[in-house]
Formats: sequence, C-alpha cells, structure tokens
Amino acid sequence: MCRSIKTLRPPVLPEEATEEDIRAAALQYVRKVSGFRTPAAHNREVFDRAVDAIAEATAALLADLEVRGHPTRKPA
Repeated sequence: MCRSIKTLRPPVLPEEATEEDIRAAALQYVRKVSGFRTPAAHNREVFDRAVDAIAEATAALLADLEVRGHPTRKPA
C-alpha cells in the first residue's frame, strides 16, 4: 500500500506506538488514498477529519490486538 507506513505493533515495534507514530501512519494513509500530499484549502477540513478518524481507529486496533508472546496492551 504505502511504504512509508510502518508496522506499529510488537514485536516489529518493541515499544508501544506513540500518538505521533499513529498520527503519522494515518496521515500517510490519507495522502495515499486521496492522492494529495497537501490538500487544497477547500479540502483541508475533510482531509483532517479523515486523518483523525483513521488515527482513532488505529489506536483502538493496536489497543485490542493480541500478539502471541507479547503482553496485551491496556485500553487507552
């Protein structure tokens, strides 16, 4: 999909993904899907809402994943 998006779960990322890591991945995803690196002013709000929604979904996913050999993360 997008080579700039890195895996954010253990053991690939040994420490817990930060909010910054999650937001960066969400931004890369929205850029790839929309085809815009930076949206025009009239698309800024919808672009930012999409990044927020994807970051929230990503954080929930990471909080709920169970990875063998690694402790389950506590819900945020």
